[in-house]
Amino acid sequence: MKFFAPSVSAAEVEFTAIRAQGSGGQNVNKVSNAVHLRFTVRTSSLPQDIQARLLALSDQRISAAGVIVIKAQSSRSLEHNKAQALARLQDLVDRAARVPKRRLATRPTLGSEQRRLQGKAKRADIKSQRCRVAGVD
Repeated sequence: MKFFAPSVSAAEVEFTAIRAQGSGGQNVNKVSNAVHLRFTVRTSSLPQDIQARLLALSDQRISAAGVIVIKAQSSRSLEHNKAQALARLQDLVDRAARVPKRRLATRPTLGSEQRRLQGKAKRADIKSQRCRVAGVD
């Protein structure tokens, strides 16, 4: 089944160059190659249903104000990190664009009900045999 996943335009995204964390020698202290991507969901051009599903995702990158903040710092190139951050944002949008299937409520079969009740009766019998027997002292 195909689904429609709108692409995020680069005009709606705000990039901020920051210094990367971790090792990297002296270069890591001089060059700001890591990227913070900020994307405001509520003011974007995404359809309303996709916006709602995107805000409902339980992802720590999505703030309560509806701003998605993605940090990319794996590459030494600023452009590669920007592309990687955009790809991660597009993955989030693709995940939200997929409409979840509705669950149909079903009833258990007669056989499964009987097996469940037999298991409960067997367990109750095992537990009742643990108590002290009357008349034996």
